[in-house]
Amino acid sequence: MEEKHQNELETLPVGRLMRRYALPCVTSLLVAALYNIVDQIFIANASYLGSCGNAANTVVFPLTVVALALAVMIGDGCCAFVSISLGAGRKDEAHKSVGSATLLCVAISLVLTVIYLLFSEQIITAFGGRVNEETFKQSREYFFFITLGLPFYMFGQAMNPVIRSDGSPRFAMGATLAGALVNIVLDPIMIFIFRWGMMGAAVATVLGQVLTAALSVWYMRRMRTVKLSRESFGLHLPLARRYLALGMTSFLSQISLVAAMAAINNMIQAYGAKDAIFSQAQYAQIPMAVVGVVMKFFQIVISIAVGLAAGCIPVMGYNVGACRRDRVRALLARLLSCELLVGLVALLIVELLPRQLIAIFGAANESVYYTEFAVKAFRVYLCMLPLATFNKGTFIALQSLGRALSSTLISLVREVVFGVGFALLLPRFFGLNGVLYSMPVSDLLTFVIAAVVLVRTWRELSRPGAPMRM
Repeated sequence: MEEKHQNELETLPVGRLMRRYALPCVTSLLVAALYNIVDQIFIANASYLGSCGNAANTVVFPLTVVALALAVMIGDGCCAFVSISLGAGRKDEAHKSVGSATLLCVAISLVLTVIYLLFSEQIITAFGGRVNEETFKQSREYFFFITLGLPFYMFGQAMNPVIRSDGSPRFAMGATLAGALVNIVLDPIMIFIFRWGMMGAAVATVLGQVLTAALSVWYMRRMRTVKLSRESFGLHLPLARRYLALGMTSFLSQISLVAAMAAINNMIQAYGAKDAIFSQAQYAQIPMAVVGVVMKFFQIVISIAVGLAAGCIPVMGYNVGACRRDRVRALLARLLSCELLVGLVALLIVELLPRQLIAIFGAANESVYYTEFAVKAFRVYLCMLPLATFNKGTFIALQSLGRALSSTLISLVREVVFGVGFALLLPRFFGLNGVLYSMPVSDLLTFVIAAVVLVRTWRELSRPGAPMRM
């Protein structure tokens, strides 16, 4: 079974392999994204929570992304490292890296949980939770119960790519899907029937995450290609440094969203207070709620883009290890073409159907200012979606090729220098509109840089005599 799996990675058509590995990964990430999105949909449509609950969800969302960033750094890095190791025939490194990643994830999740519980009010305030008193109250309630589930959430998210690297993308998808279904079923029960409000939404989410983590533990006791033993479970620091370097791009792509959301939320709070409409107390939470909704749609699109690329990590990494340049080039070309297509389809949706999108998030219960600002936010903030998806695919493709430094540097420029920098700078000139301009400007400039790096990488892959760098 093990040899058959590895031979397929080197012999089956790349299109077939991409469908087999990428589609389950896309599904897994979409389902993971649905946790927070489903909460926000039900919260937004509960009249007793409304846009204040919506804004509270937006405040807490980036704090859950911190946990996700740490988890995917460990999981995606381990996935890429395991795939390259198997391709090169280094099985001992593969099983030790999985055991190390497991221990590291558990330890980091417990530390983060303690930090969140000790400094909850300061953290919520830093992310714009004090836009008004009701939003702050609901943010604290939601944040507390979400924090209790962080160890389960992080473990499930970190082990998902590891399970894919073991040749079981469908199980990885099923584990995430099972947890999300629990959340979807319990959310309306706890919010509308029990009327537990933000606590109910959070508890439904955590119970789903517990199920995903339990299924991941079950699988890891029965892995197919990477056989775990007692020897596997140590920190193995030399290996950890190598797979964490490969996962740094995944970390930056997520953590930068946190930095950007912190900047955006605080700019919204500052410049909303200067706006003729949103300076009024009853409307103060609208810009934050709306930008949160737009970011959730963006998260869906990016989940597809990341899923396409991350799903290809085992295939691309194995062929890098096996020095199959022809297959690496074919997969890279197909992947980036698909990324552009995803972005184009998403762009048509946000430009043509913004009112329908915001209606899903409780627009019928809100003022006309809510809908008007949402329409503008969808059309402006996301107008460079094709470039955003292409950029994201490029980051992860470079990561799976073993170009950890190039991938990390470009991701750092996009997500921190541009993403945070423009979010802080442009509102000073354009007010609230400056917040909306920050995303497309960042994606456009990043595309130029990514294109240059891709051309150089492609030329290297086209030189048959040169060694492949890993």
